[in-house]
Amino acid sequence: VRRPPGDLGLPLPLGPHVLLGQRSRLAHPSQFRVATLREVARLLTLARKENMGSVDVLISRLRAEPRGPLHRKVVDAMTTNETSFFRDVHPFDTLRKSILPEIIARRAAERKISFWCGAASSGQESYSALMLIAEHFPELLQWDLRFVATDLSCDMLTRAKAGRFSQLEVNRGLPATLLVKYFSRHGAEWEIKPDLRRRVDFRELNLLSEWSMLMPVDVILLRNVLIYFDLETKKSILAKARRILRPGGYLLLGGAETTTNLDDAFERVVFNKTTCYRVRRSNGVAAPAVAAPVEVTSLSATMVADAPGGTRLPTFVAPGSWATQR
Repeated sequence: VRRPPGDLGLPLPLGPHVLLGQRSRLAHPSQFRVATLREVARLLTLARKENMGSVDVLISRLRAEPRGPLHRKVVDAMTTNETSFFRDVHPFDTLRKSILPEIIARRAAERKISFWCGAASSGQESYSALMLIAEHFPELLQWDLRFVATDLSCDMLTRAKAGRFSQLEVNRGLPATLLVKYFSRHGAEWEIKPDLRRRVDFRELNLLSEWSMLMPVDVILLRNVLIYFDLETKKSILAKARRILRPGGYLLLGGAETTTNLDDAFERVVFNKTTCYRVRRSNGVAAPAVAAPVEVTSLSATMVADAPGGTRLPTFVAPGSWATQR
């Protein structure tokens, strides 16, 4: 049997719907697939750390204790946590210029807005979104602002909650002005200031399990996650995302990801270089298109005819931010 490069033919206790990389889960040890060289190297490192002679010994121990402490250590060892501040740039521009002004207009009466960042890793994406809000929409900090961020890896959640990053990590995508404004230096690390750190509720969540802990949200950041799943698992995750997305809310995926041919209840919404998704109306008719953003140069109230019944709602925007005009 010919195997792909790096495939060692070693059976691992990983399920058929496993998500390798940052968003992975381990299934019951009765389910197997073949491991790659990189995966074996990670498990070998763990085996040595646990004073086991080989990966075979580690797997045998995992079979004997499929839901014990070793299971969690294997999950953390198998996850790849690639992330950076303001990753890909364009999605954050779209949040600033188009999505947030529209949602702020819709929620102005209730003054409540909510976000969920799935597969949050060590927290850079969540903190990037919060810095964007603090910079361009500071009025939201006085709203009922809820920001939940989840990940499968306990190690990553511990790091995210601490909000500490190395010099290399802050050099990847974080503007110097934001570093100085929102971080304080602690030795060789940079720590995000408490007033932003406390606004993120980091929780453990397996995307393949139930999402009962999640409340309805206006913005879902589920970027660079679906690429690790098989077809049926992608459909399941999108269906659950659709159920927690509030009317008029947006789902942001990675650049190589889409809902097309996976969940027809979503429609594509293109903002310049960013493609987002929202739930179609119940009658199957797409929601009205969003107008091009107009730059606001002074603090003002922009009237947006977005509300039910055509009511025009004011949304206050800060200098240099953007508001949607119809």
